[in-house]
Amino acid sequence: MPAAQRAAREAAAHGSQFALLRQRRFAPFFWTQFLGAMNDNVFKIGFTSLVTYQAARFSGVDPKTVAFLISAIFIAPFVLFSATSGQIADKYDKAVLTRWVKTFEIAVMLIGAAGFWMHSAPLLYLCTFLMGVHSTVFGPIKYAYLPQKLADDELVGGNGLVEMGTFVAILIGTIMGGIAAGIGASDAASTTVPAGPPLGAWWLGGLCIGIALIGRVASVFVPPCAPSQPDLRINWNPFSETWRNLRLAHGNRTVFLSLLGISWLWFVGATFLASFFNFAKDVLSADPDVVTLLLAMFSLGIGTGSMLCERLSRRRVEIGLVPLGSIGMSVFGIDLFFASHALPAAPHLLSVGEFVRTLAHWRVLADLFLLAMFGGFYSVPLYALIQSRSAPSHRARIIAANNILNSLFMIVSALMAMGLTAAGVGIAGIFLTTALLNIVVAAYIYTLVPEFLLRFAAWVLVHTVYRVRLVHAERIPAEGAAVLVCNHVSFVDAVVIMAESPRPIRFVMDHRIFRSPLLGWLFRHAKAIPIAPAHEDAALLAAAYETCAAALADGELVCIFPEGKLTKTGDMNPFRHGVTEILKRHPAPVVPMALRGLWGSAFSRHGASGQERPVRRGLTSRLTLAVGEPVPPGDVTVDALQRTVAELRGARR
Repeated sequence: MPAAQRAAREAAAHGSQFALLRQRRFAPFFWTQFLGAMNDNVFKIGFTSLVTYQAARFSGVDPKTVAFLISAIFIAPFVLFSATSGQIADKYDKAVLTRWVKTFEIAVMLIGAAGFWMHSAPLLYLCTFLMGVHSTVFGPIKYAYLPQKLADDELVGGNGLVEMGTFVAILIGTIMGGIAAGIGASDAASTTVPAGPPLGAWWLGGLCIGIALIGRVASVFVPPCAPSQPDLRINWNPFSETWRNLRLAHGNRTVFLSLLGISWLWFVGATFLASFFNFAKDVLSADPDVVTLLLAMFSLGIGTGSMLCERLSRRRVEIGLVPLGSIGMSVFGIDLFFASHALPAAPHLLSVGEFVRTLAHWRVLADLFLLAMFGGFYSVPLYALIQSRSAPSHRARIIAANNILNSLFMIVSALMAMGLTAAGVGIAGIFLTTALLNIVVAAYIYTLVPEFLLRFAAWVLVHTVYRVRLVHAERIPAEGAAVLVCNHVSFVDAVVIMAESPRPIRFVMDHRIFRSPLLGWLFRHAKAIPIAPAHEDAALLAAAYETCAAALADGELVCIFPEGKLTKTGDMNPFRHGVTEILKRHPAPVVPMALRGLWGSAFSRHGASGQERPVRRGLTSRLTLAVGEPVPPGDVTVDALQRTVAELRGARR
């Protein structure tokens, strides 16, 4: 994709993903989805605010559970129509589909405006359902469009912008919806049904229609986006196609578990967001404007976390951030429960000014901001992982499967919250339950896919203990098979290389490591390849070579330390013939690499060498990972390879 690569270099020259906002391949699409997300929230917040604080206008509506009901109605179409939407997004031009979706949004908002003006709950519930249909159709388009228009090293930044933009749109929509719903609401506390709609209802209806019209104009500028599978025959049976999409997603274990991880995030997010009105009214004793403040902190947190992802991941798909995100979500979710029980009593519903003058309330705001920020760390890498590891021909259907799972989790979230509320559990208790469940679910997922934990350990290592300087890291192939060879300095060599690689690596490791219960379990699940010297286990040695060849045949990266053992002196040991044995079975380019700066660290065998430990200044150590030019398989010799690695290593160890 030459155009995408040129644009990637242009964005890199600007040093920020914000450069994408000046490019037609991204900007019109960004603003189209931004306005759609904003309109969703103007409508939902306006509706929820009216029925929570002005319940007398809506007969037969329970203000304590209506927020959860609105959430359930909105996401029901994701269960019903996601499978069909994924097929449509794969079959047709995504730009054309975007314009059709935005036209549909105008019609839906006309119904919503009528519901506001007539204070008709049935019409507003219908509009909620149809907006769910709108989002269901647009979801696969959005996440399948990005990898077609962005280069690989832009995916994290692009997804971060979309996530940030979505939650800024939620924030703006929340503010607009809350303000509009409050206009002319002086009779909100009345127990009788007022005559005629309040002025706020007219504002809400007009806003929703106006934003839909502006979004339709923005969609005109979205550039053509070729269909991924134009010859696809659409299966209009939503039930059989839903099952087929889930099976399709299940074909890639890591992708499927990532879908479950994202769906769990939506479970957590839906629980918190749908609870904010009752949380403000019943726990914080605050008026509707404080709800806007709570949602603002949550949205700013998500936006901050999403934008930080590109910097923390160095423009790569860094799934090591996912465990960090889940840890933070639980920590601050639990603290929010305790913060909610340390609040002073209020004699009346507090305004924003009164609310922020109390120090205890700032702890609540900080918990919401940090919980959401870690949610951004959690979600952006998972979305980028799904996009990068899904086959382009059915990427939109994988996203559709994601939407199906998301909606199921969100419905369960609404049912759980309604059930806990009916059982007498307060909003703070619901938050605590969700945070504790997050620990259980995260532990389960990371048990199934230890790659997340390994990447997390690698990310922590190179961002705390070490500072790594990369030299020609772009020589590690972004796709296709290759054998990586490197000098062996310390026990963490593989972890450092793993942290700096843009792709998963199959490491060839000493078989004795696999005897450790914890390390053996981790490396087995990370698909490391055990190897032993011929005099110890000739059969295992042969099996290791065959496994390496099979991995290369599948287009994977294989990394081997040709010395066969850690250095005890800091000097390189002679290279063995493992590399050439692998290449005999499956030829592939060989990429020489060298680590500098690990000798003398606590993870090396420096202490046993009798040498004086080098002085280290500061809290972190400086490392260098230098990558040489790939060597064609026919030109590889053991001696030449060792000379190349020695040159890359240089005088420093």
